[in-house]
Amino acid sequence: MFTSATLEIMDAVVGWLLQPVIIALLGLVILALWESGLAFGERTGGLRRLVAAGEGEQLARLAHRRIDRADLIARVGPMLGLMGTLIPLGPGLAALGRGELDLLAQAVTVAFNTTVLGLLAGILGFLLGRMRRRWYDAAMNELEQAQEQKQEGTPSEVTPEVAG
Repeated sequence: MFTSATLEIMDAVVGWLLQPVIIALLGLVILALWESGLAFGERTGGLRRLVAAGEGEQLARLAHRRIDRADLIARVGPMLGLMGTLIPLGPGLAALGRGELDLLAQAVTVAFNTTVLGLLAGILGFLLGRMRRRWYDAAMNELEQAQEQKQEGTPSEVTPEVAG
């Protein structure tokens, strides 16, 4: 069915993927932590300032970009974690067949570590996406209410109450 040359090429290509997957996974975790810091800034005043300034278009653009980024982290993190789990297991199982338990232990350690990092990135991305959707929806609703009151001629003070 498969020639040994085909299997060797496939094994080499998959082996080369481990390093970029680990680098991408670490980058994604760093991005998730960065986004957490941005979310803290949004929650502690950034959204309130945009609502108070009546910046509806800017708020909508910002919401779209930041929610999309959180969704990307939530989806790609577990995928990279799974890739980082499966890639070292092939050589690890081959090492087990040869009785090289040290190589198997190293492969399993890499597999578990990448799984945990992928899940961490996915969890952070999911939580960021959920929180941001709620915060931005509340901010947009508040901005729309203030604009409706302004059009009706009713004086209103915009006091942002971005739901938590």
